Order: sequence, then structure tokens, then C-alpha cells
Amino acid sequence: MFHVYALYSPNFNEIYIGYSSNLKERIKSHNFLATKGYTIKYRPWKLIYSESHNSKSEAMKREKQLKSAKGRFIYLKNN
Repeated sequence: MFHVYALYSPNFNEIYIGYSSNLKERIKSHNFLATKGYTIKYRPWKLIYSESHNSKSEAMKREKQLKSAKGRFIYLKNN
């Protein structure tokens, strides 16, 4: 099972979208374990959305859609 997720940084008003096979550990990594990369600059992150997919390819396709301008508009419109 793969999860597509959206994180929000209230301190910086930033959104991050990603996918993982282990959502709990991935969020832990974004908030505490990672030592380099985009997300460390905007800690702490809060999970604001997630959905599950049966395959990595499905999750990657959905992540790409959500990262697009159209995908973000659809997400914001529905939430």
C-alpha cells in the first residue's frame, strides 16, 4: 500500500506533497530525522491530507496530479 499525502507548515504557510509506503515514518522523517532537503527548512509539518493506493505507480501518478496547478485547485476546492 502506498500513500499520497499533503503536509502543511503553519509557521511558513508552505504545503508539501509526497508519497510513501510508510506514512508514519515518512512524516517522522520530515519533522525530525532528515538532515538535508527541502522540508527541513519549514518544520514542523502537519499532515492535512492522505489517500491510499494499491501500487507505487498509482501513487506517483496521483502525486504528480496534486502537484500540478490543476490538482491543487481541485484539492482546495473540495476541502
